[in-house]
Amino acid sequence: MRTLRRILTKAWRRQKPGDVLLTEEERTVVERIHTGHAPRLLPTGSHPLISVAQLYARDVPDMTCPQDADLLQVLWCPFDDAVEGCSEAVQVRWRRAADVTDILVAVPEPAYIGNDDLIPTPCVVHPEQVLEYPSADELEEELWRRLYRWEDEIGLSYRGDLSGAPGWKVGGWAAPFTFREPDEEDERRCPNCQAPTSPLLTVPSGEWDGESGSWRPAGDEPEADAPPYPGNVNPTQVTVSRGYTLQFYGCTGDPRHLPVTVVQ
Repeated sequence: MRTLRRILTKAWRRQKPGDVLLTEEERTVVERIHTGHAPRLLPTGSHPLISVAQLYARDVPDMTCPQDADLLQVLWCPFDDAVEGCSEAVQVRWRRAADVTDILVAVPEPAYIGNDDLIPTPCVVHPEQVLEYPSADELEEELWRRLYRWEDEIGLSYRGDLSGAPGWKVGGWAAPFTFREPDEEDERRCPNCQAPTSPLLTVPSGEWDGESGSWRPAGDEPEADAPPYPGNVNPTQVTVSRGYTLQFYGCTGDPRHLPVTVVQ
């Protein structure tokens, strides 16, 4: 998967109008990658989880940590049917940064993956606190009707410009439900203790889109000669399902309990 991304990044950077995207050698490698392996040749047994995010409390002031922790590590199993719900396939690890002394040079990785869109490209993050408002799903109908009229008067989009900041996010309001009605609140209760949950981490399929472009950070404007791949709209190259958002809900009773994850 990483080999494929390196090939495509290199190819798009050198391509000129009228050129063939891939060299013959690159095409051979890409075709071999896409062929995959026969199921009988795949190893059996458990696999290491993939590192998704590592966040320090000093960088994210609003992140609610357990009393003895100041570091959040998020891991998951890169299969579509594994990342949603509540299981050992998606885990949050709360730790003390001072205890993390033996840094692995070679990080364990699974022998095979179910979806390469769930493998993050390593990024250094620069957290920024922003003010956002709840999505329309969270509002009373009458208030939403007033906002709808206000949008016409002011020329802004409540959904795109003010509510639910797009991109990778810690805390804040939950991502809106985009392809189905919101589930019942009880379905998002912690399965371990039945305590309510609250938004912990939002994993999107991009930092912004055509509707939410006003949230785009200064300095991330598209360059006229920039290659289309991988692009700055999705630096992690994570895509959830068919372009949705994976919302992590953390237990308010004990943050160390397994998170509830919902594709929204």
